[in-house]
Amino acid sequence: MRVKHGIAILLTLTMLLLCACSGAPKNSGAPTAQPTNEVQTEPTAAPADKLGEMIADMTLEEKVGQMFYVRCPDVGAADWIQTYHLGGLILFGRDFADKTAAEIKNNISTYQAASKIPLLIGVDEEGGTVVRVSDNQNLRSSAFPSPKEVFRNGGWGAVAQTETEKADLLLSLGINVNMAPVCDVTSNTESFMYDRSFSGDAQEVCTFVTTAVGICKQKRLGTVLKHFPGYGDNTDTHDDMSYDSKPYADFAATDFLPFQAGINAGADCVLVAHNIVASMDDKLPASLSEKVHRVLRDDLRFDGVVMTDDLVMQAITNYTGADAAAVAAAKCGNDILCCTDVETQYPAVLAAVQNGDISEEQINASVKRILQWKYNLGLIHFH
Repeated sequence: MRVKHGIAILLTLTMLLLCACSGAPKNSGAPTAQPTNEVQTEPTAAPADKLGEMIADMTLEEKVGQMFYVRCPDVGAADWIQTYHLGGLILFGRDFADKTAAEIKNNISTYQAASKIPLLIGVDEEGGTVVRVSDNQNLRSSAFPSPKEVFRNGGWGAVAQTETEKADLLLSLGINVNMAPVCDVTSNTESFMYDRSFSGDAQEVCTFVTTAVGICKQKRLGTVLKHFPGYGDNTDTHDDMSYDSKPYADFAATDFLPFQAGINAGADCVLVAHNIVASMDDKLPASLSEKVHRVLRDDLRFDGVVMTDDLVMQAITNYTGADAAAVAAAKCGNDILCCTDVETQYPAVLAAVQNGDISEEQINASVKRILQWKYNLGLIHFH
């Protein structure tokens, strides 16, 4: 990473953020308030001593398990939750297909009942091409359109209304995390991320992200800003590694802005992409790069939960091998490890802590951030 340039660039970034993300957006009609069906009390930080006591009472196996956020298996989810002490489950289209709302709520209740610590239950419900929940007509008459389509047809008021409806639907089913909003900026119609990106204008993306995060924060639905440090015009990392040669200054002036806007709005979590970003680390994918994580922590001053993209994506498995992905991801600073093959990855991370390759202090710090997030969402209560 060209961190030597960082101070000057960060001054530029700060000024841009003040202009682009903290004040009124350039588009007239931006929402000033978001409708809500219920009033939520703004969560306060969980008492540090209470979190510390909770962590002290956990076994190492339980602490490592909190870091795993895994794809819900077709069968045996409760066994996985108890065997690996999972921190959360990610639900996909198959978990909703042809089911009624009552069936889904019952399934999620079963998962929660199997867990000693309440689970993060997440889903990718971006709208448009990524709709795990609303694609089921039992749950909504039609799938949520993409945010850019909503804006094009109805402006900022329609965006706020749709994001509110989306949050209410997820919460009504027992889902407590939406793996959204997408913060990527691209105007290239050939880009893999084009259909999922709100706009090629960073300021417009800032306004969208601030709106979406604000609504979810009010309702205590978890949010995940993705895909840091900005996917841009890169290729699909589900299939192979993507290399980004864009200068660091371009990230500071454009790609970072929506992430900073989401952080300023109170986003809980940032998901790191698998691209190799040469200006920050020309050897490691961002998700496995300590240098990229330092940018997020030190430059954007994010102190919440950092999450990997799915560690079974080809870009990572080709790079680390099938059994080392989660260890590498934990070592570089990720708090939550997204994976499908928990049977392989969990024992590897546990062994890495037991043999001193990863310090237990680092695990404790990650678990504290995860538990703080769960507290903020109303999943954990202290008396």
